[in-house]
Amino acid sequence: MDTGLITRIIGEIVDAGCLWLLLTGGEPLIRSDFRNIYLEAKKRGILVTLFTNGTLIDTKAADFLAEWRPSSVEVTLYGATQETYENITRIPGSHKHCMQAIELLLQRKVPLKLKTVAMRQNVHEMPLMREFAESMGLEFRFDTLINARLDHSRGPLSSRLKAEDVLSLDRADDMRWRELEKLCRENADVPGSALLYSCAAGDTSFHIDPYGNLGMCVMARRQSYNLREGRFDRGWSVFLKEVKARRPSAANRCRTCGLLFLCGQCPGWSQVEHGDDETPVAFLCEIAYNRAEALDLRAGKETEEIS
Repeated sequence: MDTGLITRIIGEIVDAGCLWLLLTGGEPLIRSDFRNIYLEAKKRGILVTLFTNGTLIDTKAADFLAEWRPSSVEVTLYGATQETYENITRIPGSHKHCMQAIELLLQRKVPLKLKTVAMRQNVHEMPLMREFAESMGLEFRFDTLINARLDHSRGPLSSRLKAEDVLSLDRADDMRWRELEKLCRENADVPGSALLYSCAAGDTSFHIDPYGNLGMCVMARRQSYNLREGRFDRGWSVFLKEVKARRPSAANRCRTCGLLFLCGQCPGWSQVEHGDDETPVAFLCEIAYNRAEALDLRAGKETEEIS
């Protein structure tokens, strides 16, 4: 998308009532027109969140964000030490640039959070990354779920943790474990979803890719609406609502699973890993079973082994 198309779309989502906008990538700051896009959203009153690796945030960029304050900037850490960080990024100097960005944003009191994707290469430094964030008074969160690529390549899965390691990280984080316990209390007797998309996608959220295609989320790309030719209001109120109304087939094994709330299985996961909308991802099933056992969920849980 060029700047003009993005500007037009921002105007359309504002007219439709959108209040929050996440700018992400890849790396959004790599675009030469990033400031134009960001300012368009800010000047139209949208609350903007920015996901970045931080390596392109220099003094000028930090000053810009301090003047036009985002709702939040979330910087991804790939490790606590330079060795681990750059073993993952494969970019010499990237750790230094990230640390400098964090310092620049802190100095200017730009709302900042830190996060990471837990993977085999950096899981040993998870406590150090948390300590680093907490030492600066910053919120820290992590994601343990690495998915296949949009072209179904399984290359990224070599970095994926084992399901038992995901459970270990869950249990080591008191807040995360309390949230899982709360989920169990709220969903222990709730049957599987009657909709194929049981999440907020299509209800309170949407995704637009770099080519102007409107879809349910960043992973679910099989059904999309072309915003280069159509307008957002129709894509949101007609196209996405039709996708959202889809129901799982009778053969869908997640349809009656009482542990769906513990795994995160959705059409997006099925699409990137299997190329369809409904085939369960065995990795997610294993995580759900492990969590259920650790949380002592027994009654009413009819689950099926997925091979």
